[in-house]
Amino acid sequence: MSIATMTRPDVTTAGDTLVGFHDVGMTYDGGTVALEHVDITVNRGEFVTVVGPSGCGKSTLLRIAAGLEKNTAGSCETHTDRMGFVFQDATLLPWRNVQKNVELLAELGGQSASDRADAARTAIDLVGLTGFEKSMPRQLSGGMKMRASLARSLTLDPDLFLFDEPFGALDEITRQRLNDELLRLFAQRDFGGLFITHSVSEAVYLSTKVVVMSGRPGRIVDVVDIPFDMPRDPEIRFTAEFGDLVGGVSHSLKEAHA
Repeated sequence: MSIATMTRPDVTTAGDTLVGFHDVGMTYDGGTVALEHVDITVNRGEFVTVVGPSGCGKSTLLRIAAGLEKNTAGSCETHTDRMGFVFQDATLLPWRNVQKNVELLAELGGQSASDRADAARTAIDLVGLTGFEKSMPRQLSGGMKMRASLARSLTLDPDLFLFDEPFGALDEITRQRLNDELLRLFAQRDFGGLFITHSVSEAVYLSTKVVVMSGRPGRIVDVVDIPFDMPRDPEIRFTAEFGDLVGGVSHSLKEAHA
């Protein structure tokens, strides 16, 4: 079964809180300590981005949230069973066209053929792929593949989106366009987002809050609230205030490396 269709057995309810990490630690069987004393909460309508050095446990946090790994210290409480997971790679099935790829999670979830086709068409329109329903993955650009991946998760109507560096392999212009599309969807759907990236400017642009982590074992060294309203004007990237925030997060990240 696809990761994005998995449900957490320990889901509880807690108002607008969707996932909370409380003093979370992760030590693997070989003795590697990946995370220590991590506290992060993601509420509905919040877009929280985590930046940090490679190997600091950022992706481990997503896997814990999705129930794919179990933390060895502290607690992770998930308050919804409707989660979408968007990976670094689009993970499209090469023998399925866009329509059928986008239908996949709804199909695995047991939706009827007509219902999942309708949900897929709506999601395809939301991400701007109308007209490409019959295209095969090999015919799509990298950005279009990521749009299809995002549409596939949208068919689940998730409360919580988990993003594992989804735009890291794209060129800068395509990346910025998809950032804008993602913020448009965020404003429309009012989900909670937990996003992993190595790009500080992307983190500041997308987020309501940026969490900076140290090198392994990953600890939180700074939390920066982003004051810009949603939806965001793309031109905000060229303002002095945006530059100051990027500089502040970059400074914290540099200290985390040290």
